[in-house]
Amino acid sequence: MKIFLLGFMGCGKTTLGRKLATKLDYPFIDLDHQLEAETGMSVSEYFAVNGEQSFRELENKVLKSTAYPEDCVVSTGGGTPCFYDNMDFMNGAGSTVYIEMPPIALAKRLINARVKRPLIAGLDEAQLVLFIESKLAERNLFYRRASLTISGIDISPEKVKEQLFQVL
Repeated sequence: MKIFLLGFMGCGKTTLGRKLATKLDYPFIDLDHQLEAETGMSVSEYFAVNGEQSFRELENKVLKSTAYPEDCVVSTGGGTPCFYDNMDFMNGAGSTVYIEMPPIALAKRLINARVKRPLIAGLDEAQLVLFIESKLAERNLFYRRASLTISGIDISPEKVKEQLFQVL
């Protein structure tokens, strides 16, 4: 089974993805690392040089052209489900899991990582919370189409595995 993890930046997709993949004995794929391998640049460098539109086009291409094993856990970028037909693609290719977190909790996780994240670089804490609230209002339309929604607070690979297999 292919499991695509989605949610806002900072919700723990990569951390949980690695642990879940280990628990299931599946390979782990981080789409951001796939993008970096393809371009030879970090996501933030690519974003800065080429802009968001070019990044989203590349992200769509990498999502759809990656050779996924039959069973794997895939960590997506925070905006991946929200562009083109990416959500339809992921729902058709496997199971999607939305890691939901409140804006304040996300802001606390992201406050020290702003420099590495192009969309939030330069925002103070209050601006960051407002930005997250605004983006979540837009993105929840896509995130809520996931096969499973789980709370990112106090999450564990065991809980995700149990809930996933109940849904399927």
